[in-house]
Amino acid sequence: MDDKQIHVLIADDQELVRSGYRAILGTYSDIDVIGAASDGDEAVRMAQLMRPDVVLMDVRMPGKDGISATRDIAHNPLLSGTHILVLTTFDVDRYVYDALEAGASGFLLKDADPDEIVHAIRVVAAGDALIQPSVMRRLVETFAATGKRAVSLGNAESNALLATLTDREREILTLVARGLSNELISKELFISPATVKTHLARIMSKTDSHDRAQLVVFAYESGLVCPGTL
Repeated sequence: MDDKQIHVLIADDQELVRSGYRAILGTYSDIDVIGAASDGDEAVRMAQLMRPDVVLMDVRMPGKDGISATRDIAHNPLLSGTHILVLTTFDVDRYVYDALEAGASGFLLKDADPDEIVHAIRVVAAGDALIQPSVMRRLVETFAATGKRAVSLGNAESNALLATLTDREREILTLVARGLSNELISKELFISPATVKTHLARIMSKTDSHDRAQLVVFAYESGLVCPGTL
């Protein structure tokens, strides 16, 4: 296999969906679909065997669901180079936060067009997080409307970690939680992308976050960002 290609594993319980994604992704020279799984258990087994760069993970599948499969893959030290891109629709937004906590690096709406799908795969494969603004808005609305998972304003550990951040780091973390890329953050704050990257590395270290998606979780759980503020 060409090392310059992004190796992708598709996990979805519908054959039509799997075939559709395989056909779409096959038209892009830098994408190589190396396998397709019909449930979470199979996705975990195939990920361990094939070591894909990205797993396109459906949420609702028979047996082990996409959240559990994401957790198994993300927490496997042998799969540290594998990133999870969760496929979601508006009616499964309640799973988005759980997927973030499980270790997903990004979210993609199932009705996204081919170029959006490939862009998301490339972003996640590069080690960045991708949460579409529309998904982020729905996520925040879900928090506000259902209170399904209350923001931990009183969490002593989160507050202590938040207190270690400088004003600039808090500012950058807030923008990350809003879904801005490094480039957009640099424009917003009139600093270089390299400086943004340096700040993000320090923020991740201080908050014990493994990636950009984990920073979004921390921003909400610490109370730095609250529903209705975006």
